[in-house]
Amino acid sequence: MARLPLVLTASMIAMAALTLPAAHAKSPDAIAAAIADPNRPDADKQRDENRKPAETLAFAGVKPGDRVAELFPGGGYFTRLFSKILGAGGHVYALVPAPSPDAPPDAPDRAARVKAIAADPNYSNVSVVVEPFAQLKPPEPVDLVWTSQNYHDLHNFPGVDVAVFNQLVFEALKPGGIYLVLDHTAEPGSGARDTATLHRIDPETVKKEVLAAGFVFVGGSELLHQADDPHTVKVFDPSIRGKTDQFIFKFRKPKP
Repeated sequence: MARLPLVLTASMIAMAALTLPAAHAKSPDAIAAAIADPNRPDADKQRDENRKPAETLAFAGVKPGDRVAELFPGGGYFTRLFSKILGAGGHVYALVPAPSPDAPPDAPDRAARVKAIAADPNYSNVSVVVEPFAQLKPPEPVDLVWTSQNYHDLHNFPGVDVAVFNQLVFEALKPGGIYLVLDHTAEPGSGARDTATLHRIDPETVKKEVLAAGFVFVGGSELLHQADDPHTVKVFDPSIRGKTDQFIFKFRKPKP
């Protein structure tokens, strides 16, 4: 009989927290303090209701002292949260792909917003790494590699081999480290068809691609599931923006 994937709800995560080892005991308090950080922009706070950062970060298992690599951090919504959770003993590496060789001189700097965060003394444990995709990895092994709402774009960057990229992620993690993929859900069976048009991807395609790199599937979460999303509308459409159906997959790099 085929095994069903583990799907965790918010209540299950909360119950599990009661039995966490001592090394994880400070995580709920650290997450709550990070969300309450007065330096967070109001725009980020307004997104909390839909993004459910407390539950999502608890599911990932992030804790004080961790090393985290955040792929494509965008405006830094999670970057600031990671910084405060990890504390002085941890570090956030914000990974941003370098411009392509043929990019125009006036092309927007993808790293500008997260560079501003790294320059803020309130987030002094954040470093920005800008490298071509083939070399895009943190300078040291990390406990968690995180990508939020942008895994689908791996299928849209010219010259990027998703299989090779996922292998880079595997190599960047410590043994036992976690690869957390959160993205917009596409129609079942659609594969990567909608990655460039609707900015969505079939969850089963993600699972297949990541498992092929050597990861073990830990479980999925329905924290961001939206049953009313038809999966046929672009994620930026005003009718659905901020309320898309999203999946969260947690993978682990096996220990030797």
